[in-house]
Amino acid sequence: MASVHQGHRARQRKKLLENGPRAFADHELLEMLLYYAIPRRDTNELAHRLLERFGSLQGVFSAPVEELSTVEGVGENAAVLLNLVPQIWQRSLQGAPERILNSVDKCGEYFAELLSGSRREMLWQVCLDGKGKVLSSRCLAEGDVSMAAVSVRQVVEYALRAGAVAVVLAHNHPSGVALPSAEDRMVTHQVMEALEPLGIRLIDHIVVADNDFVSMAESKLM
Repeated sequence: MASVHQGHRARQRKKLLENGPRAFADHELLEMLLYYAIPRRDTNELAHRLLERFGSLQGVFSAPVEELSTVEGVGENAAVLLNLVPQIWQRSLQGAPERILNSVDKCGEYFAELLSGSRREMLWQVCLDGKGKVLSSRCLAEGDVSMAAVSVRQVVEYALRAGAVAVVLAHNHPSGVALPSAEDRMVTHQVMEALEPLGIRLIDHIVVADNDFVSMAESKLM
């Protein structure tokens, strides 16, 4: 059985080196991380169990060691590893220059740079403080991105976890036409309505194409 797991792990590592993490689902990335704490056991089922318990990768990495350890199959080594990863990441950010997105141009430039060269559609959410400083950002969806498939609750939960005062959404059109669709506008309004009672503003939704961008706020589509 060990050789079966070893062969699978070797294939996954090769795929990661060739294609990067975006080629993997959340449970697969978590499965691979757990290789380094659980060397001789299948970690796929455990990755699914963790995501079911905590709801998302963000939930898993936000959980304290004590809660992680209550999940069947998570020993002390795995719990410590999962808890340590976000702490190291936060430490690495302490010396990084702050990004301030307090204008349409700055938001557009930020996302044009972020999505530059991407051949796949991607949807991003950035959380800001009251001065426009980037608190956190993440890719909500990748591939055949449909705004209708976006979980409004997911956007709200991520904004609350980040302690956001404001949120900016952005997605790209690899086809080269930076025009928001009717579906884009509809879901954008749904997100605005969900965030507003919580005192969080959706200040813009940027559509990027060919290093150019359209601001839905500036175009009065919000």
